[in-house]
Amino acid sequence: MTDILSLVFRTFTSQTGGRKELPVSPPPPTCSALVVGDAAISRSVLLLAAVTAASELGVRVVFFTHAQIQSLPLCLQKRVPSLSPESLKYTVFFFFFKKIKFSYPRTVEELLQQVASLHEPANTSPSPPSLIVVDGLDGYLRSGGGLGGFDPGERSRAAQLSALLCDSAAFLTQLLRPSRSDPCCVIASFRSAVDASAPEDPALDVLDRYFQARCTLDRAAGLQEVWHVYLSGIRDREDRPTATQEWKLLISPDGFMEFKVV
Repeated sequence: MTDILSLVFRTFTSQTGGRKELPVSPPPPTCSALVVGDAAISRSVLLLAAVTAASELGVRVVFFTHAQIQSLPLCLQKRVPSLSPESLKYTVFFFFFKKIKFSYPRTVEELLQQVASLHEPANTSPSPPSLIVVDGLDGYLRSGGGLGGFDPGERSRAAQLSALLCDSAAFLTQLLRPSRSDPCCVIASFRSAVDASAPEDPALDVLDRYFQARCTLDRAAGLQEVWHVYLSGIRDREDRPTATQEWKLLISPDGFMEFKVV
């Protein structure tokens, strides 16, 4: 869902000191995106995407994450002063007129069960979600929870979970029609177990077969809190590949995040 990510980057640029109305273009065919990079930065990007989708596009969002959210990006706190980490301690909590639902499955089995139940009436009332967010796929896929070595079952779990996410999004898209013309989309984050000099992560290789676009976060060489953000795998409405979009993410000492077009 690269239109959501692009909207996030445009919304939280250095020019947006406060709330700014931005034009929203129709979503491209790309309906799933994988954010790859630092876990803390990826989580912040996913939180910004969830809030932006709810507030700017008015869609319902379901947000799955393994660990309790302890802090919010500073730019999000300033944008929504009433939103606090304490508000997110409940397993199910809604804000922005009940637009976002947070859920905390602790194992891949719990996550699979909850994703598989997204079509049930309890989750589609008053309307089905239009955005599924999964924070930290690596934490669910790696049974040991660490970054050392590969689990033989990791690739099969990656394929099973990815296929279920895509299938659930496709089914929810049918439920959304004719109320919405845009499809239900999926954004997830993943921290690779290998460094840039090593071969491709086996699990990431599987995920790339299911997620149509990738958002890669790379720390700028020699700089503490400057990141390069690349959006790749994007296709236009004629299903032709487009050039990789590049942004720069600047994080100030107090934690404020802002994006700039490169």
